[in-house]
Amino acid sequence: MQFLTAIVLAGFVGYAGSWYFGVIEGNFALLLFMATVITGLYWLAERYYFLPQRLAVADKLEQEAAARRAEHERMGLKPEHVDLAQARERLIMQPWWLDWTAGMFPVIIAVFVLRSFLFEPFKIPSGSMIPTLLVGDLILVNKFEYGLRLPVLHTKITQGHAPQRGDVMVFRYPPKPSQDYIKRVVGLPGDEVAYLNKTLTINGQPVSKQPLATFLEEDSMQYRPQFEEELGGKKHLLLNYEDRPAYIQTGAFPQSDNCRYSIEGVVCKVPAGHYFMMGDNRDNSLDSRYWGFVPEENIVGRAFFIWMNFGDIKRFGSFK
Repeated sequence: MQFLTAIVLAGFVGYAGSWYFGVIEGNFALLLFMATVITGLYWLAERYYFLPQRLAVADKLEQEAAARRAEHERMGLKPEHVDLAQARERLIMQPWWLDWTAGMFPVIIAVFVLRSFLFEPFKIPSGSMIPTLLVGDLILVNKFEYGLRLPVLHTKITQGHAPQRGDVMVFRYPPKPSQDYIKRVVGLPGDEVAYLNKTLTINGQPVSKQPLATFLEEDSMQYRPQFEEELGGKKHLLLNYEDRPAYIQTGAFPQSDNCRYSIEGVVCKVPAGHYFMMGDNRDNSLDSRYWGFVPEENIVGRAFFIWMNFGDIKRFGSFK
């Protein structure tokens, strides 16, 4: 078992190392699931096989020691001094290969359940959601609001609530589902979404957009026009760059015939079971205008809380 366990642990280390150095494209959900299953099997084996064996050996040692003491007393000899408590502790102690498997199971199963069904942490990698979310923000995502899904398989097992306009949602990027994206829900199934000359219209109704004080974009050290927009009764901030054209250049994507592109922008009819997503940094966001619609099965959860940003410790709390 020691040799087998060493191979298993080496496999996990090799997978993680290959992923870290870019040799393979890793899947953390799969890695965590496999770790849960394997450590769980070791935990069961420890509880119902290995630990009872060690306890039996420890009990036998105590029985033999008691028999020797009785024999010495019968013969009038001084009983030998043996620290039975220490000897028993050493016999019962888990060997290293069980300590690194069965011993880790309670922690791994807790992380697995928390991450898969309750809340998952994410780090914002780009500026596409500025000013709502900044690069480096560490956020929490609600995994059950839109319905629970089985990890790895992504099969929905509870109904939950449908996403609403204005929600900030994490989803699996349609062109590359192994990668997670975060954007704002703009169009629901059946909506006609138009983004022409930097004006958003849904089902023929312009979306309310009020100018605010300019926003300092720290990466470029430039002030950008900032607005407050209202989607689905929820107000949020967004940026528009005056020097960026409204024209969008893109290639074909699934159901791209639902979209019409022009020099002014794009008009799309959202298919059933799909969503139209946009970043709050409207002129610096790779979103549904470029790669199409997000299918319902790609949904990961609703982002709702910033819990840390190492570059700005004051960034903490919920967001819209």
